[in-house]
Amino acid sequence: MNVKTGTLYLVPAPLDFGCDTQAPLQDALPSATLQTAARLTHWVCENAKSTRAYLKRIDALHPLALSLQQQQITELPREVHKKGDHGDKGSAPFDARPLLAAALNGHDIGLVSEAGMPAVADPGSSVVRAAHDLGLRVVPLVGPVSLLLALAASGLNGQNFAFVGYLPQDGQERTQRIKELEGIALRMGQTQLFIETPYRNPALWQALVQTLQPHTRLALASGLTLPDARVQSQLVRQWKQQPAPPDNRTPVVFALGR
Repeated sequence: MNVKTGTLYLVPAPLDFGCDTQAPLQDALPSATLQTAARLTHWVCENAKSTRAYLKRIDALHPLALSLQQQQITELPREVHKKGDHGDKGSAPFDARPLLAAALNGHDIGLVSEAGMPAVADPGSSVVRAAHDLGLRVVPLVGPVSLLLALAASGLNGQNFAFVGYLPQDGQERTQRIKELEGIALRMGQTQLFIETPYRNPALWQALVQTLQPHTRLALASGLTLPDARVQSQLVRQWKQQPAPPDNRTPVVFALGR
């Protein structure tokens, strides 16, 4: 007798990971998403500790099908975080099929990252790819995606945009990359979105304001979905007149365009 295979659910997480405050979970995610997450007992995640903390918050609203101690939680290997899901930097693409063995035995599995939608600006696409290769059903659940929230609130072109990940840490390379992205944005009208590790936010912001042309529009969106969320979009010459760099604790999405 054939065992019915399970489904891979892409479970969004709230955007307050690492922030000083947390938003009420029911304000950031639909009830249907939380209820689906509550009934899952098998997980593939970016970080087991933060996943347990998230499940504890869910349990306060919708009782979990199994206790935290009984949940089967598997972390993605560190190599996926360092080298990427798709064989970046010359490495072979990560084969995530072994992580989905439980689904082949009939268990639904949740894929979750530390914040937002897994596999978007976060690890996890290798797991989704493996699910498709194994013939498993893949269901994305509704929840916050910081990139799209920031884009929608920026006033920049939402019909043509690109997410380019992190900019180089080296000052000279970062400046060159900023000029390249600005050139694409001004020439093609394509909004450029990128992020940074929070403690490097001020340094990136200073490089952006110093490097970009005065008439380029620069937007930042930080603490999205939180009560103290900040979204500002101005020309670079306006930012120079009223400097207001982001802090070094809160996740930020940066966007530039025309």
